[in-house]
Amino acid sequence: MSYYADLGFEAITPEALRERTASPAVQRFLVEGVGPVSVSGIPELGRILLAHGAGAGHLSEFMRQFAAMLASERLQVWAIDFPYMQQMSEEAKRRPPPPVKKTLEHFAAWYDLLSSCSGSPLWVGGKSMGGRVASLFASQHRCAGVIAAGYPFHPPKKPDSLRTDHFPDISMPMLILQGERDPFGSREEVADYALPDSLHIHWLTDGDHDFKPRRSSGVNQQVLIDEAAIVAASFVRAQ
Repeated sequence: MSYYADLGFEAITPEALRERTASPAVQRFLVEGVGPVSVSGIPELGRILLAHGAGAGHLSEFMRQFAAMLASERLQVWAIDFPYMQQMSEEAKRRPPPPVKKTLEHFAAWYDLLSSCSGSPLWVGGKSMGGRVASLFASQHRCAGVIAAGYPFHPPKKPDSLRTDHFPDISMPMLILQGERDPFGSREEVADYALPDSLHIHWLTDGDHDFKPRRSSGVNQQVLIDEAAIVAASFVRAQ
């Protein structure tokens, strides 16, 4: 894949990957059979498999900043691209994500690989769609916990189409980092939901789906992304 090779991703086998991840610097690998991954930080608190949203991959500005802050808080981040995003990046052409079952299968393959790489706790998480995939995975498999940034509780302007049916099946701790004005689930909307006790929500002041606040709020997107990552690391530490 020339797109990732041009960005310095090193082609590597899954077996070799196990020997190459103990570094404080960001490492980029193109792993045979599963695809690209950027590894950030040292797993002092644990590790997190982090998936992107529907429209932008793990190299987006949001994902890179979120991953960097998580890593600075002593959580090792494994940020991946789903196959459709890999194709989109190679072709420089937008395409919709496939049915969630396909992305879930790819996510599970990554989890299986990473769980064999180290004995440190392995969390799952993601931005928007990636957070939904991670939560679906956690409803079917054991993992350390879930971190979702900007959870898509429902499609915009379709508040009755909730994506929460699987939440009661998640037995491990789950944290959602949500902008107060998120059109996929605002603070006012979510207040009326019946959510399990194991689910925790941290609200980001005036943030939208990408944690962008209005200028009048007195904060900016970078501050809110950093806040979300710090809260996430604290949540992991508390477990």
